[in-house]
Amino acid sequence: MDKRGKLQFSQTIVITAGAFCIVVAMLLSLNFWQVSRNEPLESKALEALVERLSQEPQNDALKQEMRNLDLLARKAYFNSQWQVKTGAYLLLFGAIVFAIALRYYYSVKARIEELGQQVENETVARLMSQKWIIIAGAGVLILALAASYMTVDYLKVYSSESVSAEASGEAQPEEIEVIEVGRGDSGQLAENKESVSQESPAEEARPTTDVALKGGEVVIANKTKGGVEEKSPVQKSKTVDFPGPGQIKANHSGFRGPFGNGVSFMKNIPVDWDGATGRNMLWKAETPRQGYNSPVIWGDKAFLTGSDAQIREVYCFDKNSGKMLWSKPVDNIPGSPAKPPKVTDDTGLSAPTLTTDGQRVYAIFATGDIISFDMDGNRVWARNLGVPDNHYGHSSSLICWKDKVFVQYDTNKGGKVLALNTLSGKTVWETRRSSKISWASPVLAEISGKMQLVLSADPIVAGYDIDNGKELWAVDCMMGEVGPSPAFGGGLVYAANEYARLAAINPVDGSIKWEEDEYMPEVASPVVANGLLFIATSYGVFVCYDAVTGDKLWEEEYNAGFYASPVIADNKVFALDTDGVMHILELSREAKVVGEPLLGEEGYATPAFSDGRIYIRGKEYLYCFGE
Repeated sequence: MDKRGKLQFSQTIVITAGAFCIVVAMLLSLNFWQVSRNEPLESKALEALVERLSQEPQNDALKQEMRNLDLLARKAYFNSQWQVKTGAYLLLFGAIVFAIALRYYYSVKARIEELGQQVENETVARLMSQKWIIIAGAGVLILALAASYMTVDYLKVYSSESVSAEASGEAQPEEIEVIEVGRGDSGQLAENKESVSQESPAEEARPTTDVALKGGEVVIANKTKGGVEEKSPVQKSKTVDFPGPGQIKANHSGFRGPFGNGVSFMKNIPVDWDGATGRNMLWKAETPRQGYNSPVIWGDKAFLTGSDAQIREVYCFDKNSGKMLWSKPVDNIPGSPAKPPKVTDDTGLSAPTLTTDGQRVYAIFATGDIISFDMDGNRVWARNLGVPDNHYGHSSSLICWKDKVFVQYDTNKGGKVLALNTLSGKTVWETRRSSKISWASPVLAEISGKMQLVLSADPIVAGYDIDNGKELWAVDCMMGEVGPSPAFGGGLVYAANEYARLAAINPVDGSIKWEEDEYMPEVASPVVANGLLFIATSYGVFVCYDAVTGDKLWEEEYNAGFYASPVIADNKVFALDTDGVMHILELSREAKVVGEPLLGEEGYATPAFSDGRIYIRGKEYLYCFGE
C-alpha cells in the first residue's frame, strides 16, 4: 500500500472510531440521565403488589407474582449494569484506536506533502487542529466514563453505612464486642464459667458478663446492679472433644450436610410422600418466623432460624416428634443495628443456615449478628461483625471444624473470611480477599492430606489454610453475583455461576481441568459423587455431567426452577424445586427417575437427612418424612 493508500485507510479508521466513540458516549450519557431520574431497584408495580399483599396476606398467587416481578427487575437492572461496564470498556478502546489512528494519519500526511507547501502557519494550524480534536475527544470520553461510573455506583444507596447512620445517627465503631449473658450453671461455658460470680442467689442480683475484645485481648467485665465493674483475663479453655470426620458424617451438621459438600451418608431415605395428604409424613411443625435457611440435624435435635423486621430467633426441635424444645431470641448484642438492613424478600434476614459441632450451635443473620447457644438453648456468646453491605441480604452459611467456626463475609466493600473460636467467639484469624460481594458458602475439602476451606466468589475460587487463614491457591474463573457454593469430589473443586462458567479445578496446581458454559446455576450449588456432577438451574433444567471429562450425560427439564441445592444420599440425588416437588433420580449415567413426591407447599431450602428420614423446610412448616 502506497502512502496515499495508507492516508486514506487511516482517515477511514479515524472517522469510524470517532463515530463509534460518539455513539457509545451518547448512549452512556443517556443511560445515566435515565437512571438518575428513576430508582431502578424500586418498582411502582412492586409497591402496588406489596400494598395488595398487606390486604391479602394469605394470597399465595400474589406472593409468587411479587417474587417473579422482583426477580425480573433485579435481573434487568444488573444486566443493564453489565452493559454499562461493557460500554465503558468499548468507549475506552474506541478512544485509544481513534487517538492512534489520528496520530498515524497526520504523520503519513506530513510525509507526502511537498516541502514547498510546508509553511510555518500551516504547520501551526495543523497542530492546533489536532490539539482541539484531542481536547474535545478527551472531554467526551471523560464525561461518558464518569456517567458510566456514577451509573454503576447506584447501589451505594443500599450500603450498610446508610442503614447504621439512619438507625443510630452516627457510624458504627470499628471495635467488635462479644457479649455473653448465659449463666455459669450450664457447664458449657468453658472459657467464661470460672469468671461468673455466683455470690448472690437472688436472680436480680446475679451479674451479667460482658466479654469485649480490647487491644486484641479478651476481657471479662462482671457488672452488678450497683454498677461495679471488675475485669479479669479469660481463663484458658478446658480440654474439649470436638467431633471428628466420623461423627460429622453421622449427622447433618450444616448447609448441604457434612463438610458443606452436598453428600449425605445416611441410608434408607424415603422416596414417596405427600405433605398435603400426610402420606409417609411422620410430623410437621410450624416455624414461628420465616427464613430460607435449611434444617440442621445433630443427634435427636433439629435446628432452624427465623426472622422478621422486629426479631431474629434460633429454634430447636425434637427430630423424632417435631416438638419445639426451645426458641431463643438473638438480641442485646453490642453493635447490632437498631434497624435491620434493607434486604430483598427472596433473601430475608435469616438466609444463612446455621451449623453445629454437637456441643453448640452457631447462627448468623443479615444484621451481622453471630451467636452461639449450647444444645439446651443456653446462650454462650454473641457478637456483631459489622452490618454487611449487601443489597440482597447476607446469605453465606456458617461451617465449623474442630475449635473454629468459619464466616465468609464478602460484601460490596470487598471480601474477607474469618475464623472464630467456637468457645468464645474471639477472632482467631481474618483474611482479606481479592473478591467482590458473594452469597456462596464455604466448604471443607481434604486436599493433599490436609483440610482446607474452599470459597467461591467473583472473580476467584480459592482455598485457605484453616489454621492461619493463608490463601493456598486461587483461580480466576468466576464473575457476576455468585450464589452457588463450590463442591469437592475426586480431587477436584467444582464452581459455577450464571453468566460465568462451570469449572473443574485442580486445587493442587490451580489449573482448570475443564469448563462448560451451557447450563449455569443461579442459586443452587453443584454436587458431585461417583464421578457424576449435577447442576440445577433456576429455570428448571437439571443436568448431569461426567465429573472427570466434563461431557454432558443427560438433562431433564421441569416446570419449576431450583433454589434448593441438590443433595446426594442413599445412592440417589434429591433435587427440590420451588413448587415443592422433590425430583429423585438414581446416581447414574442415565436419567432414571425414582420418584417425584410432593411437599404440599413451596420449597426453597435444601433438605437434611438422618437414617430413614428426610427433613424439608417449606414456607410455613418443617416436615419430617419416613417410610
